[in-house]
Amino acid sequence: MLAPLVAAAVLATGTGAWLFLGGDERRLAPAVTEAPPTLSAARSLDLPWPAEGQASVTVEGVGSLGTRGAQTPVPIASLTKVMTAYVILREHPVRAGSPGADVLADQRAADESYSSVESTVPVDEGRTYSQRRLLEYMMVGSANNVARLLARWDAGDEQTFVAKMNRAADDLGMGRTTYTGVSGMEASTKSTATDQLRLARAVMKDPVFREVVATEEVEGGSGARVANTNKLLGRDGVVGLKTGSSTPAGGNLVWAVRQEVAGSSRLVLGVVLGQRAGSNPVAGGAAAHEASHALITAVRKALPDVIGRG
Repeated sequence: MLAPLVAAAVLATGTGAWLFLGGDERRLAPAVTEAPPTLSAARSLDLPWPAEGQASVTVEGVGSLGTRGAQTPVPIASLTKVMTAYVILREHPVRAGSPGADVLADQRAADESYSSVESTVPVDEGRTYSQRRLLEYMMVGSANNVARLLARWDAGDEQTFVAKMNRAADDLGMGRTTYTGVSGMEASTKSTATDQLRLARAVMKDPVFREVVATEEVEGGSGARVANTNKLLGRDGVVGLKTGSSTPAGGNLVWAVRQEVAGSSRLVLGVVLGQRAGSNPVAGGAAAHEASHALITAVRKALPDVIGRG
């Protein structure tokens, strides 16, 4: 099974891309209707915002560091899977340290394991996988086939699950977001940086989700390793979150950073969308990583002063 994994990694270039050819058990917070206020000190920050697309950054418990770019709905590719995970964990909460429910892989998920046009992680028909392991395949390996499997497991069919995703978006105040699929393969799934930041704030409240997106690699079939598509993970305080790249979407990245300030740990969340849109997933994904890294570096440097001035 290593060969399909390698092939998928080459095709997706480690970014969750697809090639455009046409401890406690609790439910996630049901709503985050208000965006954090913009810090007055943030107005004087000279952050290296990307010259294209959209971006937004916030410090949990402190406030917004700003937003750039017209907040017009754009394709988000595999960032879609963040909402898929949010709904799955809301419908089927997983206790920290627990594998969660058992999920039987169906023939469709197995057949889709070897697609040549999208990112996948191989699963075997008739094999039972833990809910957590499938969440890892979806969020770490950006497996489209697993996203669709989880949707069918939860709702019986994908369109019923998509309806749940859109209801969840409404509950979270994501007024400029529309989901038309569960994996991001559809360019018609669109959102904005500020809407995706609302989702990130909500889903990061779940301890199991936080553990999954902080995982650098997970074991696949036959001992093969599935590497996280987020190349920033594990450095500069990055503890998540999700990549997404396609030809129509360009490169997208939602990132989470832990930063110690005056003895207190702060969670910084950022979203970068629409980098090199219309080029190719490789170029877009690289541009999203580069733009995000520049923002993370600058925010980490400025954060102590920003919090001090409030």
